Amino acid sequence: MCPPDYFGIEYEINPWMQGNIGQAHHATAIKQWQALYKILKKHDKVELIPAQPKLPDMCFAANAGLVSGNTFIPARFKFKERQGEEAHFIKWFQEKNYTIKELPKNIYFEGEGDALFQSDESLLWVGYGMRTDIASHDLLKKILNVEVVSLHLTNPHYYHLDTCFIPLPGKRAVYYADAFDEASLKKLRDYFPEKSRLELTPADASLFACNAIVCDDLFICNNLSQTLELKLREWGFYAERIPMSEFMLAGGAAKCLVLKLSQENNI
Repeated sequence: MCPPDYFGIEYEINPWMQGNIGQAHHATAIKQWQALYKILKKHDKVELIPAQPKLPDMCFAANAGLVSGNTFIPARFKFKERQGEEAHFIKWFQEKNYTIKELPKNIYFEGEGDALFQSDESLLWVGYGMRTDIASHDLLKKILNVEVVSLHLTNPHYYHLDTCFIPLPGKRAVYYADAFDEASLKKLRDYFPEKSRLELTPADASLFACNAIVCDDLFICNNLSQTLELKLREWGFYAERIPMSEFMLAGGAAKCLVLKLSQENNI
C-alpha cells in the first residue's frame, strides 16, 4: 500500500474524475485509507511504499504491477500523468530482491488493476480495451507460465478489470455484466457455474462493490446492497464496509489501494 499523502484530483483520466478536480477532501481520504490499512493489518502483513510528490494517484497501488512468487512485472501506464510512478515501484521491488520483468515500453499494462489471479495462481484473468493492451497478455502468459483469459472491457466507467470483476476462492466470482462485451461474458459464464457467479446490479456496480478485498472471510469494500451482502454470506463471506468516498471521486475504492504480494490468506 502507498499512503495518500499527496492524493488529490489534479487531472481527468477517467469518467469518475470529470468535474472533480480539487474536490477530494484530503483529511477524509487519509482517514479512509487508514481505516482500510488498520483492518488489513489485523489479518496479514502490510508493506508500505513512500508516497511521492506530484504523483497524486500513486496511492492506487494495485496499478503498480503484478506479483507472482518472487517476480514483479511493472506497469506501463497509458497516461503520462501516472508514468512517473513506475520508477518508484520498480526501485521498491528491486530493493526487496524481486526479479523484475519489464514489458516493452510501447505495450501498456496497468498491473493488478487489469490482471487478477483465480486464487491458486494457475489462471490469470486479464482485461484490455481501456488501459491495458491485449498485446501484453501473451507476454504475461510466457513470463508467468499460467493460463491467461482475456476479457474485453467496453464501459469507460469500468476502465480497469478490478472495478467490475472479483474472482473468489472456490471457483466463484462477482462481476458487472455491462462492463464487458458478449464474448467476454460468455467466457465468464462458461467458467463459473450459474450457482457460483453473481452479476451485479448497476447500483452495486456504481458503489464499486466489485472493487473489494477478500481477507479470510471478510469481503472488504466501499459499500454494497443488502441483497448482495446476503448472497455473499451464503458463500461464507461477511461484508466489511469501509467508506471510500474521496477515492471514488478519482475512480477507485478499496481494491485499487492494495497490490497483492501473495495469494495466501486470499488477500
